Amino acid sequence: MRGTTMIDHAAEIETSVPARLPSAEDAPAGVDVGLWTAAAAVTDPEIPVISIADLGILRDARVAEDGTAVVTITPTYSGCPAMDAITADVAAAARAAGHAQVRVDTVLQPAWTTDWMTERGREVLRDYGIAPPTGTAAAGPVAVGLSVKCPHCDSTNTRETTRFSSTACKALYQCRDCLEPFDHFKVH
Repeated sequence: MRGTTMIDHAAEIETSVPARLPSAEDAPAGVDVGLWTAAAAVTDPEIPVISIADLGILRDARVAEDGTAVVTITPTYSGCPAMDAITADVAAAARAAGHAQVRVDTVLQPAWTTDWMTERGREVLRDYGIAPPTGTAAAGPVAVGLSVKCPHCDSTNTRETTRFSSTACKALYQCRDCLEPFDHFKVH
């Protein structure tokens, strides 16, 4: 069962990570602040402690001349299975904020990058037990990462156990010091 906002999702899971919603002050320049704030409260259904704004999926929120609320989102991967749920949740959040006509546009260009994640989003992932991406997306040859820091004990004595974890955007690692497994959000 999925909810519409971070508060709904957070109530559905047991976690020690507090919900940290983006606020109107976090809205980028040029957006409709009320619409953006409503859409920003939607969480990723696969990682229900992070908002789509902090994940960098929420790209724009405007009200068109005809009064239609238009929200633009970009998936973390072009085949991301969570996009249908996110689209429905964004539309419901916009309607709950008073917009009768809503359109959610999914754009693939430019492609999503971990550079779009907020620092708060990286902290939320770390607190939830997922190693956030480090560095920036490659613009040429891809640099090989030598280590991933364990979100449980901060050790860099870790190893990748599988390139794909619970979702395509994460890899599964294990810490050799505390022996805990953890997801690592890939840089791309």
